[in-house]
Amino acid sequence: MLYSILSLIVNTVAGVLAGILLLRFWMQAVRVRPPNTVAQFTFQLTDWLVRPLRRIVPGVGGYDWASLVGVVLVAILSVTIDVWMTGSISLQAILLLSMLHLMQWIFYGLMGLILIGVVFSWINPYAPMAPFIQALSDPMLRPLRRIIPLIGSIDLTPLVALVLLQIALRLVDMLILQLA
Repeated sequence: MLYSILSLIVNTVAGVLAGILLLRFWMQAVRVRPPNTVAQFTFQLTDWLVRPLRRIVPGVGGYDWASLVGVVLVAILSVTIDVWMTGSISLQAILLLSMLHLMQWIFYGLMGLILIGVVFSWINPYAPMAPFIQALSDPMLRPLRRIIPLIGSIDLTPLVALVLLQIALRLVDMLILQLA
């Protein structure tokens, strides 16, 4: 019982921090300027980790590699704490589980962006955050839009992207279950 509670806390904190670090990386990768409130929230919550990492891992090619390294470190720490509570496994298994958790976080983040974008397009496409969310999710949807035509002025690419992300997530979940 205590293990499951502690595991929930560790996984939640790690997931939120990793999600914000991934958002920070993705905003810079797709060259999107966030609204001021999002920028303040993102940078204030992650600067304690990213700034020291920038001394070791500089940004190269216009990407914030320190944020991505921070996500990897959070994944390794999260899996290590989880494994420490349950028993011992090899360092190789910890690193592999960490990368699989990182992939899960990426897939969940992409699904979240797509869902938020869809909700904005239905409810209020002129909301101040709508262009920001659309700019973040557009690089994922653009290749699908070239393949899938509009059907009666309805864009089905978010639905197809969500199905593809769900398939990828299930594959990662199967790998995690095999390792655990």
